[in-house]
Amino acid sequence: MYGIDTEFSKRVKKGDILVAGENFGCGSSREQAVLAIKYLGIPVVVAKSFARIFYRNAINNALYPIIADTDEIKDGDIVEIDLEKEVIKIDNKTIKCTVPKGIERKILDAGGLINYFRTYKGVKK
Repeated sequence: MYGIDTEFSKRVKKGDILVAGENFGCGSSREQAVLAIKYLGIPVVVAKSFARIFYRNAINNALYPIIADTDEIKDGDIVEIDLEKEVIKIDNKTIKCTVPKGIERKILDAGGLINYFRTYKGVKK
């Protein structure tokens, strides 16, 4: 994020949500891109779209990738994401979003791919 905001890593607080535009993570094919965001304490990235490899790395490392029209979200907004209803609430506005489902959601909820495999009991041979 240094190229966009040189103070980003100093300003971000644990629990902050990263909001981005289209094709977020493009060019970030390694897990380190996701891990750097997670190590800052960011649990969720909301973007208009994600680069395919970044999206998969996010799932595998338990960084929630949420797809939404981010034009209505401004820096400093307090947002609430309802994963079940697939909405983002900002003040009195509601934005529809798309959240990972199925196996992707199970991996995220388990804390990542390694944790998922450690706890998953129904593996078929």
